[in-house]
This record gives sequence, structure tokens and C-alpha cells, in this order.
Amino acid sequence: MPIKIPKNLPAGDILANEKIFIMDEQQAVTQDIRPLKILVLNLMPEKQRTETQLLRLLSNSPLQVNVEFLHTASYASKNVSKSHLDQFYKSFQQIKDLRYDGMIITGAPVEQLQYEQVAYWNELTEIMEWSKTNVTSVMHICWGAQAALYYHYGIDKYHLPQKSTGVFNHHLVHAEVELVRGCDDEFLAPHSRYTSVPEKEIQDHEDLILVSSSEHAGPFTIVSKDRKHVMITGHLEYDAATLGLEYHRDIEKGLDPNIPTDYFPADDPEQKPANRWRSHAYLMFSNWLNYYVYQQTPYSW
Repeated sequence: MPIKIPKNLPAGDILANEKIFIMDEQQAVTQDIRPLKILVLNLMPEKQRTETQLLRLLSNSPLQVNVEFLHTASYASKNVSKSHLDQFYKSFQQIKDLRYDGMIITGAPVEQLQYEQVAYWNELTEIMEWSKTNVTSVMHICWGAQAALYYHYGIDKYHLPQKSTGVFNHHLVHAEVELVRGCDDEFLAPHSRYTSVPEKEIQDHEDLILVSSSEHAGPFTIVSKDRKHVMITGHLEYDAATLGLEYHRDIEKGLDPNIPTDYFPADDPEQKPANRWRSHAYLMFSNWLNYYVYQQTPYSW
């Protein structure tokens, strides 16, 4: 089934070239079907790149998925044009009276700040509080996952000695959880962050399930027992080249970043990396849409 996106969204041409079935609003209104409504709060600086990455993963479902994008009103992104935001994004004030089947809150490059120091923290907490009653299930990614653990469950992050960047091996802790149904017992996933969350506090919390973890990258997939929240501390949505782009960006800034672990062939930044986490990413997003969104949302929502 197709994924519905705003007409003329630049990601549409990229996805069409990949033979991903998409449709715009005009075509979608002819479909006699109850589509899933997914809201994406995009906090990433490279918004158009993140749009494409998430839409690609949301497309791999037998369900029709309608996607809307949300931006913060309290902070203006410096890496996207105002015209792009005006054309393809909404503010919280525009959607606060609506209901959505699912929502994604992305990561953001602010993990070295205390939560209350983040420019849009008050707005984000208002949105997260609103999601309790207006969204069936929310997927939180990277810093978004850390923010959710802090706001909803009182679990704070801690700073790492050095940035965790690379492709790390993970193992399933609770393979029976539907989010990872069909996943391998061990799998790879990318990480890119300066902070982590305490595994023991997650395991000891009565409302949370630690689904998967990594010896080197720490807790990876956490779900709430009521299925309301899915927290992924890494970046399954990343393209093969994304970690490399971040690495070379840091070099250009005059920083001295570590080469991402197990990412470039032979640890040579001049060589092209491969995407070794794609199948797991598609499966997890598909499972979320099916088990946590579609099967939990009332038809008349």
C-alpha cells in the first residue's frame, strides 16, 4: 500500500526513484480506506534528509499511511528554509485539537545540554503531554528517546567519556515483544550521541521493558508495557552514508572526531560504507505500525 505525503515534498522524487509507492493528497482522497495518520515531530537539523529516511521506512507496510510533519514554534531551524517549513510543516497550535494513530519524535543534536536548557523544551513537554491522550503510540528516536525516558519515567541520561558513534552489535533481551517479532537474536544498528541512559534503571522500572541492548552502545530498544511509548536510542533510519557525513562535517569544523566504530571498510574514511541494518530497520518500523498503531487504534479515532 502507498504512503501519502504532501504534494511536491522533495523527498517524493527520491522515494519515487527507489520505486517506493507514494501518493499525494489529491490521489489519496479517491481511496476508500481508513488510512493511518502519523505525525512526525522533526527535530533534526537536516530536515529534508530525515524526512526521506523516515518516509522510506514507513512505506514498507500493507497499510496506507498518511504522514504530516510538525516543527517547533519556539525554535527556528537554521538548516532548512522558511518556505519549506511553511509549505510542508505544521505547528503544534495547528494540530493540538486533532488525534493521530502514531507519532515519531526524532533525535536532535542537543544531548550535551540539560533538558531544561534546550530552547524548545517547554514546547516539547507540552507536545509529549498532549500525546498521552491524542496519539495511540509514539516512537522516540535517539535524543527523543532520552527525552521520553526523562519526561515520562524520570530516568535521566548521563554523559559518555567520548562520543558513541558507529555501527554496533545488539542482542535481544525480550524476543517475545511484538516490536521485534521476526528479528534476529543479534543485529546491527548505528549510533551517534554523546550521552546514554542507565540500563539498570530501565530494567528496574515497573512500566518499561528493555527489549534489546548492546555491550558497547548500551540500551537500544525500550517499550512501555502499555505500548504507548517505543524508545530507540540509535538511528535505524540512517542511510549508509549518514555517519560518514557527520564524521566529515566534524572534521570540517576543526574537531577531532573518532572514526565511527565498525563503519568504514578497514576503518578508512575514504571507502564507501555499506548499510548493514536496513532489514532490521524496515521490520521494526513495520512491526510498530502493525502491532502498536494499527491494532491498537479505534477505527473512528
